[in-house]
Amino acid sequence: MTARARGVLLVLCGAIFLEGIDVAMLNVALPAIREDLGLPTGTLQWVMSAYVLGYGGFMLLGGRAADLFGRRRMFVLWLVVFLVFSGLGGLATEGWMLIAARFVTGIAAAFMTPAGLSIITTGFPEGPQRDKALLLYAGTAAGGFSIGLVVGGLLSAIDWRWVFFAPVILSLGILLAALALIPASPRPDRTGQGVDLAGAVTVTAGILLLVLGVERATHVPAAWTVGTVGAALLLFLAFVVVERSSSSPLVRLGIFRSGSLVRANVSGLLFAAGFFGFQFVAVLYLQELRGWSPLRTSLALLVVGVDAVLSPLLTPKLVARFGNARVIFGGLLVASLSYALFLPLAADWTYAAMFPGLLLLGVAFSLVYGPLTIVATDGVAEEEQGVAGGLLYTSWQFGAALGLSAVTAVTVGATDGTSPAALLDGYRAALAVPPAAALIAAAVSAFGLRPRRARAGGIAVAGHGAESDRSGAPGGVEQPAGLAS
Repeated sequence: MTARARGVLLVLCGAIFLEGIDVAMLNVALPAIREDLGLPTGTLQWVMSAYVLGYGGFMLLGGRAADLFGRRRMFVLWLVVFLVFSGLGGLATEGWMLIAARFVTGIAAAFMTPAGLSIITTGFPEGPQRDKALLLYAGTAAGGFSIGLVVGGLLSAIDWRWVFFAPVILSLGILLAALALIPASPRPDRTGQGVDLAGAVTVTAGILLLVLGVERATHVPAAWTVGTVGAALLLFLAFVVVERSSSSPLVRLGIFRSGSLVRANVSGLLFAAGFFGFQFVAVLYLQELRGWSPLRTSLALLVVGVDAVLSPLLTPKLVARFGNARVIFGGLLVASLSYALFLPLAADWTYAAMFPGLLLLGVAFSLVYGPLTIVATDGVAEEEQGVAGGLLYTSWQFGAALGLSAVTAVTVGATDGTSPAALLDGYRAALAVPPAAALIAAAVSAFGLRPRRARAGGIAVAGHGAESDRSGAPGGVEQPAGLAS
């Protein structure tokens, strides 16, 4: 890997670190925001939901835009938007201002993130070099989320507005480095590839409604949820019709013929549901039942950030030896075990009793997240790498919304009263959701463990293992100047 390639990777890792730390810091700052702006619970919830809606709703459009208009161009442009609206969020004096700023910030992340990922997947040759880059990228994202929990607690103690101003400073540095290091690639040939406006409108509206329906399921009547989800499904049906007849579709439907891509997205959705659902319940348990401060809670969960160390150091060795599919499957089983260790949760648990489960969750994240990113983009044509990245991150965001809604619904349904015993009953019931999601994800990923049969000279021969278990010989992907060694 050349010095230029290392610099580019550092910039892209900085961007995904920015996205992770931004979300994590806001989680911890919500109580301080409520107190200062006088926001009711319903409005406060929208501070988080607006970002998820913008991020999840526009991700596919963002991925396609990177393929059509240039990855570097989209990355830099939307990084600027991210910077500006993060700063505007810090200046907000009313709840609606903060919600609007978070929605646009989420849209910016939806365009910036798949562009950054596709710069890696098209700029590093397929094989060990790309795998190492993707695993480092995934570990940095996890590190951003873990570090953000602690930094958010510290900044909130000073002034919650610094939770928004700190990303401005960080994104400005990343922007300057991106302009200097990421090489300008040739303008993509868009001959016969117009912007699929009908497809963009239908799928974006469908995703927005689906995420909205799932996220609000525990706060509104069931009829409202059914109507919202039903409307989303009709929009998805319209999207399929549009894409089948479009000469330049937003998402080529044939991409879903890749079993590995579909398994990676389904597994990622379920893993995100369990991961974010568990963290939500754990924070409620520590702060509402145990009375821990936000900073103490953040420090307690910091051990999950061990994935930031394991992802670049241990996971590449395991992938090289066992292949992506086996590592993902093992990571999902470890996640199931980590969640199961919390099922006998007690009101007086010591941190020593929580530590093994939290540590295993960090290990599981390091084994799952990076290899899933590899499998979801492996073998995809260069001109569709942005779309592949958009699909993966859409699945991740929708999984997060689904997991949060599921554990919230179970918690509310199983909590009878406001006593500590009643709260504990609700948390215990909700903690059954994450291991169930992880086990289903493991079952889905297990289909990738079957040996594949390849044809050589017309003779069928057994494959050497699971999907994406390649030895790492560089593929035939054309590299932008200055990235590949």
